[in-house]
Amino acid sequence: MTEENYFYELISIDYSLTDEQKQTIAEHFPLPQLPEEISGIQLHTLTKGTSINARVLLNDFEVRKTKTNKSFLKATLSDQSGNISAKMWDNNGEVEEMLPILEQKGVFDIRGQVDEFNGFKSITIYEMTPASDEIDPFTLLAYTKQDLEALRNELFAYLYDLKQPYQDIALKAMEQLWESFRISPAAKGFHHNYLGGLLKHTVGLMRFCRYITVQSDNPFRGIIQLINKVETEYKLEIWHSLKEDNTRPSYVWSDSIDHLYKMVQGMAEYKYNSINYDALLTSILFHDIGKLAEYDYAGKSLDIFRFLFPTGEFRDESRKQAGITMDPLGVTIGHIPYGVLVLSRVIEQNQITVSMEDIHLMAHCILCHHGLPEWGSAVRKPSNLEGYIIHIVDYLDARYENTEADEEK
Repeated sequence: MTEENYFYELISIDYSLTDEQKQTIAEHFPLPQLPEEISGIQLHTLTKGTSINARVLLNDFEVRKTKTNKSFLKATLSDQSGNISAKMWDNNGEVEEMLPILEQKGVFDIRGQVDEFNGFKSITIYEMTPASDEIDPFTLLAYTKQDLEALRNELFAYLYDLKQPYQDIALKAMEQLWESFRISPAAKGFHHNYLGGLLKHTVGLMRFCRYITVQSDNPFRGIIQLINKVETEYKLEIWHSLKEDNTRPSYVWSDSIDHLYKMVQGMAEYKYNSINYDALLTSILFHDIGKLAEYDYAGKSLDIFRFLFPTGEFRDESRKQAGITMDPLGVTIGHIPYGVLVLSRVIEQNQITVSMEDIHLMAHCILCHHGLPEWGSAVRKPSNLEGYIIHIVDYLDARYENTEADEEK
């Protein structure tokens, strides 16, 4: 039995797993191998003239000219230490020779040295070689500082509690996509924009959902209690910014309260309806699963595309992968429609019998989880309690994550 708290200590995290279940989870849903320590160039700690031999991501580059019309390559690199400024001089045509490779590749092994000008440190590159071996994204990209094993076990504890056929749908999806799901980011910016972010975000939504539907005696009361907490924390944000004399304060909960109350008002139309908890929790698992296709990063597998479109063929499987960015294919569809495609594919491939009404209930939840069309929702507004709840918990978890310090995320 595990018992902790979430969301300013308001939500109780309670679930249980038997030793047998833990062993089954570990065998069938293994965790990625994490580096023993966070590495990186840590440029600010190095002195001028220090030799550099490292593997880095190439984020962007351009060819510039000096005042004497000498060409050089200006590049922004990155690793787990963050962004790194770099340059390469075009002494003997090196830059012109590298340009086609820089357009095609995103991970390089570099040799160079630390330079410093007016207190600003950068790297002068002597040699750049595209990485030819398998890429481990955890050695290059930021990843969650939270306990991946605990997050995984909590996720599967909730999935094991689902009734059929929802449990089959959820577990079959994880059997097929776990290797990518366990490490995927949930965004390239704003929230959960690091490896493991999708797992952490999905579990976060499930915690909110259980608070509203299981731990509270009335879902409306549960949501209003959450909004009350948001209001309290927003007041504290404003008060702390006043005390710090911050001229440009940043408020996590700005504009949230009115929106959340509008969602509660929309829910009121369905106040006498019951909530299908199992369909709702299954929808949460799938709500952002399309991000496996929508985002790209160094070391990402293309298995999601092969799963969804088994007869599809890539014209060219080589692609430039570096930091977290939009996938050139995935961005043309987006994670919301992809979520419904994955749900449909899992049900079809595994011949899972489920009512037509419940298929559409889950699909509707996935399609409306952004809440408003101007925020990317694929429907005008939610048309049931489940649809409103999945948007509210997604909204809350995305913003709550930005209240955490970097070392807590």
